[in-house]
Amino acid sequence: MSIAPTLQKYLDQNVTYDVITHEPTMSSTRTAQACHISGNRLAKGIVLRHNGGYLLAVLPASRHVRLENIATEVGDQVELASENEIGPLFRDCERGAIPPVGDCYGLQTIIDDSIAEQPEIYLEAGDHSTLIRVDAAQFATLTADAMHGRFSVRV
Repeated sequence: MSIAPTLQKYLDQNVTYDVITHEPTMSSTRTAQACHISGNRLAKGIVLRHNGGYLLAVLPASRHVRLENIATEVGDQVELASENEIGPLFRDCERGAIPPVGDCYGLQTIIDDSIAEQPEIYLEAGDHSTLIRVDAAQFATLTADAMHGRFSVRV
């Protein structure tokens, strides 16, 4: 499949990036292992229900989300969205391969500060065999409208 068209258009309009292909994997942790990169540098997206809509939480593959910490950051309750809810939000992506860039999909985003501290960041590209690599400044550009906070714990 390669890069999801919605994501590719957004990337092309906003940043410079590298494309990395790899053997198909079914989790962000396995993707990091297959690509020989630190899970601290691989951003994963988790879709949450929030205020009748959705919120995209972005954190490193090496960490787990703490919903209560996000609730504190956003000032309201959040819960995990179901796979059936996620599919229509990311129509041009394979199931389970959510790009961690909410703006191009019309989603409010919150970034865990631990991923924003990395010198370069790898992003799921919308399938299970492609990553995007950007430097920290490019990632900041892609997520300029996002909220920030500390809401994850090390695996």
